[in-house]
Amino acid sequence: MRKKLTEAQFQDAIKGLEIGQQTLEIAKGVLVEGMKQADYVERFKLTRGAVSQAVNRVYSRAKLLPPGYEQITAVLPEHQAYIVKKWAEDAKNKQDQKP
Repeated sequence: MRKKLTEAQFQDAIKGLEIGQQTLEIAKGVLVEGMKQADYVERFKLTRGAVSQAVNRVYSRAKLLPPGYEQITAVLPEHQAYIVKKWAEDAKNKQDQKP
């Protein structure tokens, strides 16, 4: 499965990220425009690993959540954490069942 982002997801992912122009160009080309990583390996004379790292650096920051969902991190008492984990599991199951 190819990694893909919308322009809005891409812009959100790069907010506050300190990376060079070349990394931005590679990540946008692959993630938003659908270019192949191999094109950037050849174009910039980089290793496949370097291109992959540039793409993954941006992609890993992207919030790929369905509309109406939000990801949080919380420290809770054990019994409350159990409940929240169940809610998260239920939400995931609902998303997995959508066509």
